[in-house]
Amino acid sequence: MEVKGQLTDIIYSNEINGYTVADLNTEKEIIVVTGYLPFIEKGDFLKLEGNYVNHPDYGRQFKIETFEKLMPETTEAVERYLAGGIITGVGPATAKKIVDKFKEETIDILRYNPEKLSMVKGINSEKAIRISEEFNEKWDLWQIVGFLEKFGISAQNSKKVYKSFGKDAIEQIEKNPYMLLDITYGVDFKKIDKMALDLGIAVNSNERIESAIKYSLALSSQNGNTCVEKENLVKFVETLLDVDEEDVENSLINLKAQTKIYIEKENNGTWVYLDTFYICEKNIADKLFALNEAKNIKKIKDFKTKFHKEEEKSDIILSNKQKEAIQTVNENNVCIITGGPGTGKTTIIKFIIELFKNEGKKVVLCAPTGRAAKRMYETTGEEATTIHRLLEIGKMEETLNFERVDYPITPIDADVIIVDEMSMVDVFLMNYMLKGIYLGTKLILVGDINQLPSVGPGNILKDIINSGAIETIELNRVFRQAARSQIITNAHKVNNGETFATYEKETEEGQLQDFFYINENSQEKMFQDVISLCTGRLKKYGNYDFFKNIQVLTPTKKGKLGTKELNIALQKALNHNTEISKKVGDRTFLIGDRVMQVKNNYDIYWVKNNNEDGTGIFNGELGTITNINEETKQIEICFDDEKNAWYEFNELDQIEHSYSITIHKSQGSEFDVVIMCLPQAAPMLLTRNLLYTGITRAKELLIVLGTNNIVNFMIQNTETKKRNTGLENKLTR
Repeated sequence: MEVKGQLTDIIYSNEINGYTVADLNTEKEIIVVTGYLPFIEKGDFLKLEGNYVNHPDYGRQFKIETFEKLMPETTEAVERYLAGGIITGVGPATAKKIVDKFKEETIDILRYNPEKLSMVKGINSEKAIRISEEFNEKWDLWQIVGFLEKFGISAQNSKKVYKSFGKDAIEQIEKNPYMLLDITYGVDFKKIDKMALDLGIAVNSNERIESAIKYSLALSSQNGNTCVEKENLVKFVETLLDVDEEDVENSLINLKAQTKIYIEKENNGTWVYLDTFYICEKNIADKLFALNEAKNIKKIKDFKTKFHKEEEKSDIILSNKQKEAIQTVNENNVCIITGGPGTGKTTIIKFIIELFKNEGKKVVLCAPTGRAAKRMYETTGEEATTIHRLLEIGKMEETLNFERVDYPITPIDADVIIVDEMSMVDVFLMNYMLKGIYLGTKLILVGDINQLPSVGPGNILKDIINSGAIETIELNRVFRQAARSQIITNAHKVNNGETFATYEKETEEGQLQDFFYINENSQEKMFQDVISLCTGRLKKYGNYDFFKNIQVLTPTKKGKLGTKELNIALQKALNHNTEISKKVGDRTFLIGDRVMQVKNNYDIYWVKNNNEDGTGIFNGELGTITNINEETKQIEICFDDEKNAWYEFNELDQIEHSYSITIHKSQGSEFDVVIMCLPQAAPMLLTRNLLYTGITRAKELLIVLGTNNIVNFMIQNTETKKRNTGLENKLTR
């Protein structure tokens, strides 16, 4: 449907994405309209396309799909428009004077003959020019919005386009629509390509092929790659655009000359990088070398004496390997400590902290996620923070699904920096972290390379270890106390390619009964087992409460035992606060729901009960819905690190229920009790490192539900998707 009218009131407007609720006067009636309307203001005349919907609480509304700003068609409409305060310094009285003076010519005067405005009492020549400039700026902006809408580019992106190109945006875009891919996030290449071809750009134009090359490299990065083999890239672009190999080769040469891509020849082929990925890897390699080769000014003198003194004081008996690790930290500016659960990484960290604190050195602890930082604090008793927070990184705008490399960061004030969960650190975060470290600072990287790699591109920990450029201590002995845990025993068995060890009861060896494997072929029975285990069946094993202690993990989002179906069922079984709810698509949010942030939000404001406040909630953070306010159209979430944040209803696409989460999303977290489902799923999901990661999320109790066939397949499936990266090579120079 199509409706026309003037906005008489703006009920709500989100400044970040332009989502708006407003009253529109159609002359026949005033209707409530909802949708994305960036840059609109009270008094604007609009043509809207969309449909009427019935909101359960607010009744009949017009849901906007597309829109266009209209020129006021009558002198009365022009006066209402100007009187709405849309132009600085023009109110109802001045608007009346302007329209009374120029009548039907008012718009032409405003646009093309601003000097005549000074004929109106109270408007001098300077003010006349300013009024015209502001009127035209708003009009130019609306022309851009309308232009982009025709090609399927959402209004949400129009603000960024206007800021980048200004009033000449349409002219510049018509010359090269592919520029939009460099400044807007989430825009479909095929839509831009169709737009370009419709505007007459040649099929084999340089702009088209160069843009496709950059798009293809960015697309590959979504699978963790930082580079692509040249031969494969050329074939992909040929097929995507239906162009000749020679055209693609020429565009590669042009892009390389502009340093928008980098091409490296290695023994195993020729690799192509987007500039951002290449620069990040080169920065990482250069800074690691610089840190490692700097003078060891933080080294503890008379180390052996001080080491033995601390060992006696702490009453800790260290293994030879642990002693070697601590000595390696003292002898080197950069080192890596790696190993599985129960191998003593935490003991080493605690010992290092005390040694350097005794010397009056400042030790800083950090991790890539809030939950990992919280766990670091719980195990060491020392304050820990996220890397983002430590660097005071603000919003990183994304373009072709990757981040820029030149945002300002705050250098880290520390003598010793310890980074945990390094397997989760991607190429961008590593680049920023190293950028913030002063030469002479000691850097200790701690992680487990057998866990899943980072969500973002790169394979940082593995590449550094494989390069041999940085001193690495690998811990492979499981300590006696840890070996009592069936969870830890089975984690190492899986990592070694062996099947689970199961125990009916506590054995003579003193094994803790903290691991249960339920061999079940029926998915329906597994589904029911999950529900019963979450609703009281575990009481005899401990005073476990689902919302405080238990987490359900699964490899997949789809199917009966995927996160979507499990979340619906677990919410129904566990949360009966149904009086107040908010429905978003096919999801219903209730007070008390467990939820997870699923994308980085650098802008959202949060506050803690101790009056600490800040901005930014990041991908993977878990929390609980504590309030739903229909009046303000907001949901309040208290995250597990006690941050309280308010989300607009239209921001709930970044929140998902987390009664059940994927094993990938559980990285960096630990839970008292883990219930892990292993249903039939895509082979690429059923891998050894996924199973290992899931097992190592449990602290006190682990229940695995699956079939022998699936479990054995996962244990033997080491065919994890190889990531194409170049950091290892850059470190072996």
